[in-house]
Amino acid sequence: MIVSPDVIGMIIALFAFTLTVLGGVATMLAKQTKTLDARLDRIDTRLDRMDDRFDRMDDRFDRLEGEVVEVKIAIARIEGPRRHLQQL
Repeated sequence: MIVSPDVIGMIIALFAFTLTVLGGVATMLAKQTKTLDARLDRIDTRLDRMDDRFDRMDDRFDRLEGEVVEVKIAIARIEGPRRHLQQL
């Protein structure tokens, strides 16, 4: 079977066009991936800072809870024991 030069030219042109389109898509995906990675890195950094802040707040609440318990104990000592029913 003999293939005409026009058919061979069309096949080569379609092959080159396909490679060009796929190269453009690959470049576009690479750029989007790079941009998304940068954004995710910034988000991770922010989340790490938020975790540190929450840890500090937890420490503060733990200290405050201990102080509240101490105040309750001091108030109970000032008030004295609960009065029981007294017989007349």
